Amino acid sequence: MKLAVLGVGLIGGSIGLAAKRRLETEVVGFDPDRETVERALNLGAVDVVADSVAEAVANADLAFCAAPVYSLPALVAEALEHSGEGTGVSDVGSTKAGLAEAVAGLRGGARFIGGHPLAGAETAGVENSRADLFEGARWFLTPTDTSEGVVFDRLHNFVADIGARPWAIDPVDHDRAMATISHLPHVLANVLASRAAQTLTGDDRRAEVGRSFRDTTRVAGANPSIWGDIFASNADVVADEVDAVIERLGEASRLLREGDADRLSAWQASAAEDREALLDSGHPGGRLFELRLAVENRPGVVAELALALGRAGVNIEDLSLAPASDHRTGAISIWVAGAEEAERATAIVSDLGHGVSAVSGGS
Repeated sequence: MKLAVLGVGLIGGSIGLAAKRRLETEVVGFDPDRETVERALNLGAVDVVADSVAEAVANADLAFCAAPVYSLPALVAEALEHSGEGTGVSDVGSTKAGLAEAVAGLRGGARFIGGHPLAGAETAGVENSRADLFEGARWFLTPTDTSEGVVFDRLHNFVADIGARPWAIDPVDHDRAMATISHLPHVLANVLASRAAQTLTGDDRRAEVGRSFRDTTRVAGANPSIWGDIFASNADVVADEVDAVIERLGEASRLLREGDADRLSAWQASAAEDREALLDSGHPGGRLFELRLAVENRPGVVAELALALGRAGVNIEDLSLAPASDHRTGAISIWVAGAEEAERATAIVSDLGHGVSAVSGGS
């Protein structure tokens, strides 16, 4: 496999290192900052340094655009323009709806499938990249109804092969989810850090070393230029979440002023249950079951299946495509974890009009 990494900071460098550790991959790196890509070469994150996007993506199987959110539309467009029909293009940006809309009308846009790994750190730069950064991490994929099934298959398998857990989701649904679980925590951390700095003075600043404060404000002010772009690209949705939290905080304020210890204890216990349920819902596990189905070979059929399962909370652990010789139909095998998930997936696939010819357990 030949992999092009366009932008070799923390995420791009880690993609290169992970691919080189786990797969037989030649990694070609490009970055507008020549010193950065040279450091990536010295660190072993890339095998070859390209002087341009066109050179990097030539004959690549996959190209990852790992750049700030604001520059992704132009970078993806350039990658599609200079790559061949066999090259799948993805990105690693934190917001997806605007990018999907920008790419939709481009020639070759069907070869682009957005991506977002939930992995990273407060640190940045290729010198902080790690081959294990994506181990067990959720990696969202955002196909659309025009996405090429072969590209989704290749991208899904690559993400799984480097240790991450791919999940298909609609671009708009992705941005709504990220506003709640990723962007909003950064807003709250920023506000809390600023509030404490304005309120506490002198010896009172000793309160800042408390563990709960450190944990809650860990991401406050992280990577200002990157997060400024993320907030701007998802501003309305994040603002809606802030408004919802303000309403919840008002309820909490009223509850506190009432001073009913029993009700406050129940509120605390309810929050603990909510947190546990959210964290447990992301854990993989269970025996793998294979669903085999025959589908019409038409644009968007793989994305339709993946998104329908993703919306229902059924994760595709693995996927393979086998087009028929006449290219009018094809077979798709989908693996999901657990018998209950397999039953749900079968029902969803059937509702879409596809027959499941076999459901078998795997190791």
